[in-house]
Amino acid sequence: MKLKKLTALLLSALLVFSFASCAKTADDKKDLTDITVCLDWTPNTNHTGLYVALANGYYEEAGLNVSIVQPPENGATEACAAGQAQFAVDAQDTLAPAFTSDTPLGVTAVAALLQHNTSGIISAKGQGMDKPSGLNGKTYLTWDSPVELAMMENVVNADGGDWSTVTRIPNTVTDEAQDVNQNPDHAIWVFYGWGGINAKVNNIETDFFFFKDINKTFDYYTPILIANNDFLASNPDEAKAFLSATAKGYEYAISNPEEAAQILIDGDETKSLVGSEKLVVESQKWMADQYIADAEKWGYIDPARWDGFYAWLYEENLIEKELPAGTGYSNDYLA
Repeated sequence: MKLKKLTALLLSALLVFSFASCAKTADDKKDLTDITVCLDWTPNTNHTGLYVALANGYYEEAGLNVSIVQPPENGATEACAAGQAQFAVDAQDTLAPAFTSDTPLGVTAVAALLQHNTSGIISAKGQGMDKPSGLNGKTYLTWDSPVELAMMENVVNADGGDWSTVTRIPNTVTDEAQDVNQNPDHAIWVFYGWGGINAKVNNIETDFFFFKDINKTFDYYTPILIANNDFLASNPDEAKAFLSATAKGYEYAISNPEEAAQILIDGDETKSLVGSEKLVVESQKWMADQYIADAEKWGYIDPARWDGFYAWLYEENLIEKELPAGTGYSNDYLA
């Protein structure tokens, strides 16, 4: 009988402790600052550090309740500027109009997700398109973006080619490696960490050149993390805490690429990575050397590179007004 009473008392104590713990957890959640991060695309290895920081509890440790969401129809930058998200993913080239329009968007680039521009041109191996001039007489798949076309003309002509001889057709391709394998005269702009690695995973032999290796001005920042200006002004400590936790996520991905790849796959609520697990792992291994690369720390934006690219856009009449040095970015919120 005494044993039954003792057991009952212990169970009662356990229940009280359990309810107290649940209440404490609920209260702790209330004390966290809500942060929404809007991606630029479906989850991929550009975003891994965000998912790692979320899954490993780095954000919660920093006092933040972070949600990662997909971009709305009007885009991630617009959502961020409107205050629907405190942070968003974009790229320096596509962000330029946000600063040059008559009604500039209230956002600031606060971290580089990758330290260098890893984009370039992929083509079937042995077709001569391992250098820009090799595109002469070939077919380039384009999005018809003014900045894109100006960069292509620049690298082709600077390499001794003739951009006017290159046939341009709309880019509607979802698997660039398969396309160039089936169409040996095609050249496509891809980010090597996904498109180039995809070719390797599928044993498709390709040639590739990086824009940054042809023209240093084209080593601009893509992708980047931007923040809402009002949020930065009102919540600088929370912004710093978010970036510090995010940096931990990317540092983990650098040291543990295979584990980080699995965290990304598990955290992808869109399920767009299902069936591409090998590509994600191999991409993650390659990206591990790209997040910080030769920078002093994760996220750092080099002023000369940032300003130099925007100066080139103005010189080429690709933006409406000249942007003063230092426009659109800040390293002040990095750890």
